[in-house]
Formats: sequence, structure tokens, C-alpha cells
Amino acid sequence: MACGFRRSIACQLSRVLDLPPENLIKSISAVPISRKEGVADFQLSVDSLLGNNENSGPRPDIQVQATQLAEKLKCDTVVTEISTGQGTVNFKINRELLTKTVLKQVIEDGSKYGLKSELFSGLPQKKIVVEFSSPNVAKKFHVGHLRSTIIGNFIANLKEALGHHVTRINYLGDWGMQFGLLGTGFQLFGYEEKLQSNPLQHLFEVYVQVNKEAAEDKSVAKSAHEFFQRLELGDMQALALWQKFRNLSVEEYIRIYKRLGVHFDEYSGESFYREKSQEVLKLLDSKGLLQKTMKGTAVVDLSGNGDPSSICTVMRSDGTSLYATRDLAAAIDRMDKYNFDSMIYVTDKGQKKHFQQVFQMLQIMGYDWAKRCQHVPFGVVQGMKTRRGDVTFLEDVLNEIRLRMLQNMASIKTTKELENPQETAERVGLAALIIQDFRGLLSADYQFSWDRVFQSRGDTGVFLQYTHARLHSLEEAFGCGYLNDFNTACLQEPQSVSILQHLLRFDEVLYKSSQDLQPRHIVSYLLTLSHLAAVAHRTLPIKQSPPEAAGARLHLFKAVRSVLANGMKLLGITPVCRM
Repeated sequence: MACGFRRSIACQLSRVLDLPPENLIKSISAVPISRKEGVADFQLSVDSLLGNNENSGPRPDIQVQATQLAEKLKCDTVVTEISTGQGTVNFKINRELLTKTVLKQVIEDGSKYGLKSELFSGLPQKKIVVEFSSPNVAKKFHVGHLRSTIIGNFIANLKEALGHHVTRINYLGDWGMQFGLLGTGFQLFGYEEKLQSNPLQHLFEVYVQVNKEAAEDKSVAKSAHEFFQRLELGDMQALALWQKFRNLSVEEYIRIYKRLGVHFDEYSGESFYREKSQEVLKLLDSKGLLQKTMKGTAVVDLSGNGDPSSICTVMRSDGTSLYATRDLAAAIDRMDKYNFDSMIYVTDKGQKKHFQQVFQMLQIMGYDWAKRCQHVPFGVVQGMKTRRGDVTFLEDVLNEIRLRMLQNMASIKTTKELENPQETAERVGLAALIIQDFRGLLSADYQFSWDRVFQSRGDTGVFLQYTHARLHSLEEAFGCGYLNDFNTACLQEPQSVSILQHLLRFDEVLYKSSQDLQPRHIVSYLLTLSHLAAVAHRTLPIKQSPPEAAGARLHLFKAVRSVLANGMKLLGITPVCRM
């Protein structure tokens, strides 16, 4: 794989530069594919080398440095050509060696291809907690939670693939004033039969109705407040109703997560920390950090000088806990339970300040591990509507995706007879949704478009699935006859070389995503790989080609399909074999 070539280049450089090869490996990168023929496979950035050099004297001209370095290097059995570019030294690898090594590595490493790279060597195994999705109990799964679910799933998949021990936590919004409203609302407008037959829909209707009533009638608002106080004090009757709402909600969520291909190791929730949040308040008080306000609430002043923007409320005037207090208790509890090296919270960017304050409070409470906590913020999706109008619920979106995809597949002549068209339509539709979501920076807002989601050409999830299915059918049709060794000389056309060069880069792309937790690097890579495969499929036929050429091409297409599947699975997409 790339790292074998990288190490070979680094060893030669280390002899000339008198630096250990390990210091050079990350300065050597695979060259992105280009339309120009004869482009190098690897390049060394001279600038990054100078950055490694601690000597702070005047920096020499980079181009002169590159030329001088290139002149000291020699071609060998691995490197057949050395040249210079703008501030770079370029290396071209022996073509037959490149072909044989890359294809052998892809097939041998299977799902680990790219992850065994030297770029990840010495990476310590860490204990990582990822908190994501976190819908509000007793409310239908809102489409706003979709981004947290798919982004958190991607981060957990990537960390797991890199060998870390990952715990996936769904921290449910299952406590707070909304349960006061819901408890009161259910006593006023609830029906047991409706609750059993369609729990989340019915609870949603009750919640909407009681909110309306509470706004107009102070006595309804008062009884909602009293109901929540009863919950906080552990009233058995109030807790039994709350527990029923929670259980029915979680059952419904698990069904939806199954459709999304997402799982959790722990279903936690704010309710777990209602007692522990009182301990947090005592601890804040004992450290002299708790201040009482005129209204009777308790706050922490993070600025130390009364700056209103740095004041965080941690207790209501009636002594009940708040979201921030419960988050503090949850973080402390998770450290005790998992002794994590890193904890990642995946929520919308509107909560940026909240997490800054929570991490800061942990720090001033004396918890040094607060530095290990990280918030991954994401932007807002606009314009996600179904044909029935504004969308609120994820299930409506999933149903809409399946329906539209089934219609699309029915209208395409090349659609194969499928055993389970509903399942295939949903998997292809989800791929379309995930790719549209992951193409840009996670923190950016974006405008949702059904038309763009379902284009089968261009940079879409449908195109990725179509490419995977097409390559799979090639293997099914011709695979049996060509499973033996192949002749590397048959894969020297520009289309083949471009694919091999692109396969070389997969580890770098994974490394980039592992550094900034952005899936867009992998998305962009897979889309380019699919476009390269489409060109090769048109120009390098297997049928009616000499057996030697056909066998070599089949190996190449098999490698493409394998890497495509690996990347898709990391993103949370289940590749389809027929469509």
C-alpha cells in the first residue's frame, strides 16, 4: 500500500537529509489524480520539511532547495523517475510494482485497507465515548435529530475502525419541564388506547394541545409545574406515568434506528442524573462557586467579574435541576464509569456556548479531564418537506425516500428484478440522504433538495450505490473464470493507472477525516473513485477481451468495489449489490 512506497522514499531521503524516516513519512503524500499523463505518484513538500527543521535562520528559496534535493536522490527498483514541481520533489513508482502491490494489498487487507497504514502507526488504542442523536422522549423523532444521528454514527464508525474502544451513548431528553406539561396534558386530553396504538403521535398531539392551553390558562401552567415538582420529589404515581412514556418512546426509537442502520451501547438520559445533579450543586457550593440571585435561582459566574454573557444558571428557584446541571453530572458519571480518553458530543451549533460553559465549569470544579471533552457542532438543514407539506418527523422522511426511490427504480429500464425492492429502495435513498448531508462542512447550514438527492448521475449517493451494484454484477457474471493471478502488464492504460493512483490515496483521506472528524474528505474520494470506475467500465471491457486482459481488469474492478464498500460503510451506508 501507499505506506510501503512512502517508507521506501522516506528511507532514501533520510540518508540524504540525515533525519529519521519516521519524521519524513507524513511529509510524503500521494499526488491527486490528474488528466495529465505521466504524473508522479508521490510528492514531498519541501516547505513541510523546513517546518520540521528547528533552525530558525533565514529560510532558503524553496525551489532551489527542491532542485538541490532532487539532484542528490537516485532512482531504484521502486522509484523510476524523480522530478521537481512547485516547492516539491516528485516520485514516480515502477508501474508494474505499483499495480501488483496496490491490488494485492486491497484484496488481502479487505475491510482494513487504508487503516493499516504507517500514517496510523503508533496510534494508541483509546477509550472514546460518543454521545449522539439524543431525541426528546415523548416527542416524535424530529428530523432535526437526523444530522446528529448520522454524524455521530460516522464518527463512532471511524474511531472503531481505527481500533479504538468506542461507547455509543444516546442521551435522551427524558426529564425537564416538558414532562410537567405532558403529565398534566395526558391527564386532561390523553387516551390509553391511542397511546398504545401510536404512542409518539398521540403524545405529540397531547403536547401541542397542552402547550396551547398553558399559554391561555395559568392554572394549566401551574399544574404542569406542580407535576414536574412531584416527579423531582419521586412521587410514585407521576413517575409511573413518566416511565410509561419513556419506555414506549424508546421502543419506537429503536425501530427507527434499525431502519437507519444505527445502534447504541447505552440509552442514557437526563433522568438518570436528577439525584446526581443535586450532588453537583453541593460540590459547586462547597467550592464557593454557587451564587444565589434575587429571583432565588443559583448561578455560576464563569468570568469571575459578573459578565452577564458568562453567567450559567444551574438551579431553578424551586430547587429543581436544569439541563446544564444534568450535563455536568452525566460527564462526571461517565468518567467514573468509562475512564474515557475522549468524549465527543454531537449536537447542533446552537449549543456551542452551552458546551463551552459545561467544559469550563468542569475545569473550575477541578476536573482536569474536561480537556478531553469535545463538541462537534453541525449546521441546520433547511427546506426538508414531504409532499404533504412541512416535515417534522424523521419517519415521514424515510417513508418519502423509500417511495420516491421505488418510483425512480421502476422508471429505469436497467433496474434488475429484486428480491426485496423496498429494502433496496430504502438503502439507496438513505445513501442519497447521507451523501447530500456529508458533502460540505458539518458546521455549514444547507438547503435540502429532493431533486438533487435523487439524481442518478453526478455527485450523489444514488450514483455511489449504482456504481457498487454495477461492479458487483461484473464479479457475478465473470468472477469464477478469473480468480487466479493476473498480469500487471495488462493494466497500464491511463484509465487503470488513474484508478491505482487514486487507491493509493485512501489512507491519507482516512487520516484527514480522523484528524478533523469531517466526512466530506471520504465522500469526495468515493465520488471520484466512482467516476473513474465509470470511465474504466466504458473503455476497458471484460467481455470479448483476451482472457489475460479480462482477468486483470476484473481484479481492478474488484479492488474498486472493495474500497468503495469500505468507505460507504464508514459513512453509515449499507452498499447494495443489485438495483
